[in-house]
Parts: sequence; C-alpha cells; structure tokens
Amino acid sequence: MELRQLRYFVAVATERNFSRAAEILHIAQPPLSRQIQQLEEEMGVHLIDRSKRPLSLTEAGRFFFEQASQIMARLEHVREQTQRIGKAQRERFIIGCVGSTLYGGMPDLVRRMRQRWPDLDIEILEMMSTEQMTALKERRIDLGFGRVRFNDREVERLTLREERLVVAFPKGHPKSLSKEPIDLSELEGESLIIYPSAPRPSFADETLNLLGEISVHPSHVEEVREIQTALGMVAAGAGLCIIPAASQRQRPDDVCYRMIADEKATSPVIMSYRRNEAGDRIDEIKQIIREMYADNPPWLQLSSVRLDALESGRK
Repeated sequence: MELRQLRYFVAVATERNFSRAAEILHIAQPPLSRQIQQLEEEMGVHLIDRSKRPLSLTEAGRFFFEQASQIMARLEHVREQTQRIGKAQRERFIIGCVGSTLYGGMPDLVRRMRQRWPDLDIEILEMMSTEQMTALKERRIDLGFGRVRFNDREVERLTLREERLVVAFPKGHPKSLSKEPIDLSELEGESLIIYPSAPRPSFADETLNLLGEISVHPSHVEEVREIQTALGMVAAGAGLCIIPAASQRQRPDDVCYRMIADEKATSPVIMSYRRNEAGDRIDEIKQIIREMYADNPPWLQLSSVRLDALESGRK
C-alpha cells in the first residue's frame, strides 16, 4: 500500500466521483481508477460500490476512508511541524489536555513553563484522556492531563488533585435558584447532557456511574462530543450537565451552577508521561506544579490537592 493510493482513495471517497477526483489530483482518470483497483485487490475487499451514481462506499470502504483520512491529516501535521522545527531550531514540548483543564490550572502551568524555558516551543493540543495514552506512546505529545483512571505499563500517571463537581442549569430552571449545594438525588427525572460521546471510557462514563451508584435515573441522556457543546445545550434549555468546578468560568451569563453536596463527587486531574523518559524536565514540571499549589489560586479551593503524588512520583 502506497501513500499516493491513500491520497487517491480519500479524494475519490470525498468527491464520490472519479472524474472530479482526477481533476483535483491533477491526473488522468484511467490511472486513478487503476490505482484504486490495485488498492482494493491488495486489501482483498471492495471499497467502492461502482453500481450507484454518485459512487458510494462499502462498509469496509467507510472504515478505510475514516482511517485513511486520519493518516493523511497526521502526515500533514508531521510535515508542517517538521518544517516549523527546522526553521525555528527550537525544541518542542507538546502537552495534550482535556478541555476542562483549560479552565483550571493549565494556562498558569504553561505560563510558568514558558518563563522557565523561554527557548522551549510549547504547544497545547486538546485531546481526550484515552487519546493521550496513544499519543504519548506514539511520541505525538510529551505530557498529558486527563481525567479518566486506567493503567498502562508504558505510561506513568499521577493524580494531582480531585476536583469537585457542579451541576450546570439553564437560567430560570427551578433548581438553579438556590445557592446551596445540591443533592444528586434531585436530578432524578431530569434530562441529562454528558460528554464526551467518544472515545470511551471517558468523563461521560464517570458521570453515569456517579448517578448509577445512588440509583438516580435521568429521563433522557444526550451525548455530545465536547464540554462547550454540552454547556451550549444547557443554555438552550435542553437539559442539565455535570462538570468539573473550574469549568464554571464558561458561559457565566446564561448558565447557572450549583456545587454537588457530596464532597466525594469529584473528578481527578491526572498527569501522564512516558515512563522511560521521566527525568529532569518532568521533575521540574512537578516542581512548577508544587509552586502553583503553594500559591493557592482560586481554582484550587474547590479541589483536594495530591502533593503526595508529586513527592513520590507515583499515583
């Protein structure tokens, strides 16, 4: 299988037409058709149903299209970043993080890292917890901050803190009027919005497990990809959403928040890095986080800090 075959297939699958795909690729149609046919012969399956107009993908073709698109996008990212590094001659350090950490300590951490290493090119990528594990092992990121607990022998994981959870209500919802912490039992029969819908396991499963443990049953559960989408739907009155406390900074004008009364209703913030590369840079980052905790910014007041994890280097 050649990269050009992937590129050709993605073009045909996108356009659903060989002629248009050939024009976009600046090649003649017959060699394009031959390349796709050779690809199918190598795979041993039909990827395109040619009996329909416009062309349609087979089930195998849809899967292959999704994977090939990701490969091509990844290669383009590698090309751009390689050029960027070559021109800048700066060391890169890439941090993957779930979106909710961007409303807690992540911005402060990155600011402090840039102060300590002014010549280090630091990049932040929003990435789900499970995606961070793969990205670390594939060396696409150097450090991850997620919320899902699981083990991997190639990745060291430290639980930095347990962050309290809050319920997001649309403005005017009867249960949004009180400023007192809310019992989870009061969510019985409410419409619930959870995130992320994929990949799983995720914070969505943590939310469902939290309610399931006390036999609270929402009337309807809507799954969405991102916390921003979830809070947008809350603002529109589509339901309620459970989120980490630091994320209250989002949509303060059209969404109301109430702390969950049970202090055990928390979400961890977990730092992950490659086990065989733990060294000076990681140790210094731990020291930066200790300094952040010592400064006690407002977002830590709603968290149970785990200094022991930073001291021992183990979760």
